[in-house]
Amino acid sequence: MSRGFDPALRLIDLANLFRLTPQADIAAVIDLLTRHGESSTDLAGLTDTDVAELRDATLRFAPILTASDPDDAAPALNRVLSQSGAMPRLSNHGGHFWHLHVDHEDSGWGDWLASSGALALAQLLSERGRIAWGACAAPGCGRFFLDTGPGSARRYCSTTCATRARVAEHRAKKAGRL
Repeated sequence: MSRGFDPALRLIDLANLFRLTPQADIAAVIDLLTRHGESSTDLAGLTDTDVAELRDATLRFAPILTASDPDDAAPALNRVLSQSGAMPRLSNHGGHFWHLHVDHEDSGWGDWLASSGALALAQLLSERGRIAWGACAAPGCGRFFLDTGPGSARRYCSTTCATRARVAEHRAKKAGRL
C-alpha cells in the first residue's frame, strides 16, 4: 500500500507548474502527478486535452490561492465545489489507502482536480480558521505555497525568498530608499 495523498499540495504544485510553464507537456504533468502518488495505470491514457483541463482547473484557483481574506476564499471554494458537482465518497483504488474522492466516477481530469483541490483547501480553511496558503511576497517570485506550520501566517514560499526579500529591504533602508 502507498501512503496517503495530499491534494492541497498536489494542487499547489500543479498551479506552480502551469504558472511557470504555461505550456507544460504531458511528460511534465505525469512526472508531477506520479510524485504525488498517482499510479502509472491511471496516468497511461493522459492526453493533451486532459492536460488542458488540468491547466484550466488550476487557473480557476488563482484568485483563491492569492486571497488573503477567508471571507473571500470560502465563497470562491464553495463555487468551485458546486461547479464541479462534488459528491464525497471513500475510495481505495489502485492499492492506495482509503481516501476521499469528491468528483463523479466519470469526471474528467479538470473536475477531479477542481473538486479535490477545493475540498483540500476548504478543509485547511475550516481547520485553521485562516488562509493556509498564499503567493510568495518576494519581488519577482509569486510561487504558490501551503502554510501548514504553526505560528503566524507565512508570506514567502521558501526561506530563500524570505531571506532575499529581507536583505533587499535592509539594503534599501540603509541606502535611504525606504
